[in-house]
Amino acid sequence: MTDTLHPEDRKLITLARATRARNGVAEGAAVRDETGRTYVAGTVALDSLRLSALQTAVAMAVASGATSLEAAAVVSEAAAVPDADRAAVRDLGGPRTPVLLAGPDGTPGATITAG
Repeated sequence: MTDTLHPEDRKLITLARATRARNGVAEGAAVRDETGRTYVAGTVALDSLRLSALQTAVAMAVASGATSLEAAAVVSEAAAVPDADRAAVRDLGGPRTPVLLAGPDGTPGATITAG
């Protein structure tokens, strides 16, 4: 699967993995907007606010003026992307937006749609 991954999608996984490692959080995520800009985030785990890395990355894109998403990636130990995370991607990018899931070592796993 790694050999067939588009270089821009590989970049999303690399950025998400680096954020997860640098910040010592459970997940790292990255999204690419309609202009090719990327937004990277880690898990937010405060007493008063809990957001997954993917939800945070989508929020950063929206706050920066993005109007759509081309793709999203999350690096996690989880076996699946939660519905709430897919919903956040779907809200901005639409149901066909690809969501890549990779393990902590950056190895790509499933690619699903936000739909």
